[in-house]
Amino acid sequence: MGFRDRGLEIKTPEQIDLMRVAGRLVGETLELLRDAARPGVSTQELDTLAETNIRDHGGVPSFLGYGVPPFPATICASVNDQVVHGIPGPRTLAEGDVISIDCGAIVEGWHGDAAITVPIGEVADDVRDLLRVTEEALWRGMAAARLGGRVTDISHAVESYVRSQGRYGILEDYTGHGIGTEMHMEPSVPNVGRRGRGPSIVEGLALAVEPMVTLGSKHTDVLEDEWTVATVDGSMSAHFEHTFTVTPQGAWVLTAVDGGEARLAALGVPFGGR
Repeated sequence: MGFRDRGLEIKTPEQIDLMRVAGRLVGETLELLRDAARPGVSTQELDTLAETNIRDHGGVPSFLGYGVPPFPATICASVNDQVVHGIPGPRTLAEGDVISIDCGAIVEGWHGDAAITVPIGEVADDVRDLLRVTEEALWRGMAAARLGGRVTDISHAVESYVRSQGRYGILEDYTGHGIGTEMHMEPSVPNVGRRGRGPSIVEGLALAVEPMVTLGSKHTDVLEDEWTVATVDGSMSAHFEHTFTVTPQGAWVLTAVDGGEARLAALGVPFGGR
């Protein structure tokens, strides 16, 4: 087991390697779902595909049965104004929709957690820009992390990039988080904030960073199913997430299929994977 430092679970290099196995499975599952998400496909079909792939590769879905009330599915499937935690069901995707797919898997007791937002067919230009900005903010956030830095260095980078791109709503009530032997752990990783605050980023700390951005208000409501989070003004939303860590060599995105090497290189960040 990793040890806890001021409430944080700090993993050994060998335990981070185990997290990479879970993370790669999540990343590969999301790529499978990205290819399958098209007009006429139901969110339930995507959920079934995700569960089958995770279990066929020795994993257990992280989300299934999680929380109160117990989450009833393998993925969160959030369409259009639904930001996060949407429950899969009979709804079929249509041209012009976007769907946030959040996926988690456990392998040998270690978690991986990531999310993508996928355009269905052709979407409006402002929606496509929203997806681009949100995903780039995720990578800018991870690129800002350094050993000896602080968690809100990530927050500041996410917020600064989004603000530089236009007038968007950034959710503040929902944040990223620590991850390891549990899916949600300390510390929280906000998507807004001043740099230089929060816990130190140390070797062995694993974090899930997940910007949630809208075309309108940052304010949301939880729907009657007690899970789905939707924008109060009905504006379209996007959500991207990765689990990552920082090694002495650089950043390592545990849920990216290539470990994040290509995107980190484009941002001038050393790759810390093995």
